[in-house]
Amino acid sequence: MPEDLEAGSMFFTRLKEALEQLGPAAPPLGMDIPFCGGLIGYLSYDFGTRLERLPETASDDLHLPPAQMGLYDWALVTDHCTRATYVVFHPSATAERQADLCTRLQASAPAKTDFRLRRAFSRVITEGQYRTAIEQIQAYITAGDCYQVNYAQRFSSEYGGDPWYAYQALRSACPTPFSAYLSLGDDQAILSLSPERFIAADSGHVETRPIKGTRPRGVTPEDDRAFADDLLHSEKDRAENLMIVDLLRNDLGRSCAPGTVRVPELFSLESYPNVHHLVSSVQGMLAPDKDVFDLLAGSFPGGSITGAPKIRAMEIIDELEPTCRGPYCGSILYLDVRGRMDSSISIRTLLAWNGQIHCWGGGGIVADSEWRSEYEESITKVRVLLETLSQFVAEPGGSQDTRAANIAPPPCK
Repeated sequence: MPEDLEAGSMFFTRLKEALEQLGPAAPPLGMDIPFCGGLIGYLSYDFGTRLERLPETASDDLHLPPAQMGLYDWALVTDHCTRATYVVFHPSATAERQADLCTRLQASAPAKTDFRLRRAFSRVITEGQYRTAIEQIQAYITAGDCYQVNYAQRFSSEYGGDPWYAYQALRSACPTPFSAYLSLGDDQAILSLSPERFIAADSGHVETRPIKGTRPRGVTPEDDRAFADDLLHSEKDRAENLMIVDLLRNDLGRSCAPGTVRVPELFSLESYPNVHHLVSSVQGMLAPDKDVFDLLAGSFPGGSITGAPKIRAMEIIDELEPTCRGPYCGSILYLDVRGRMDSSISIRTLLAWNGQIHCWGGGGIVADSEWRSEYEESITKVRVLLETLSQFVAEPGGSQDTRAANIAPPPCK
């Protein structure tokens, strides 16, 4: 890391001081509200270079800040189980501020703004470059450098208008438990449809839920069950999942009390509109002298999107992926003044930034990975996102083109 850049530990210190300055808060008695004021924002994957000494050779063509967190003294919180919505104010919010926010929340929504893609999505690397990278990873594995490396490719297009309307279409097509929309100002945003939790923390209890193992959904119920059964009984996918579980046990062990880290759930099936996933759970209790910032510093970025061992895998990612990942494989998180936190692994995530929109798809590469299957899996994971946005591709005459995005792999030769 260049000497003129702020270290991750210093950034976390500033965040901690901001929470302390905001001061304590608690929800009304009997209400379990996750956020009572605090921090909301993102850590990009590349923020990892602020926490560990790593090479930085991949092109930073995005020029996105490696982290951005806002401090909030209010929130609009919806409980989808009880169908209730609450406006929550931190005690520091003045009566005038509360009245102003309530007035603004009751105002009519702004007129709808359009969103459009100026062209279909295209790959940043060629099929041949993808194959070469996979072969190099497997050479490193054979040499004993690593056991697994998460390799990703990027798809890019150009856009105009407000990304919020693209996110609404994506959310309808692919509802996931860690979806998030972060406005970056001036019609720029992070649009995340993530199914994966990074770390949750509440009253000292912490949990991470790594995803490792993917199959597409079937066209018929019979095909769908066959894909799910194949994933559940795949020795390769179970071995990949177990590697990452072991890595995350070590990461949580840096901040958790000795003897508290456990794996209560291993190789569970979770199904989403486009894919089946193999998911595990690793849990622990924070040590008395540690807090959530120690937990983040010791675990970021998530092991499920790096590989094992983590540092060597990240070095290989930097060597073989031509561009920085930006928000992809980073984390979107909230952290309230009580120390309660939840965070995602920002997979299935798009960045609308400086007139361009980017999406990434990847997967874990091991010794017996077959490059063609990995290539197709990286596309399967994001196909529903890119095909949903293909409805916004403007034809030369200005109308919308509903053809599928140009992302399908060519026929096998």
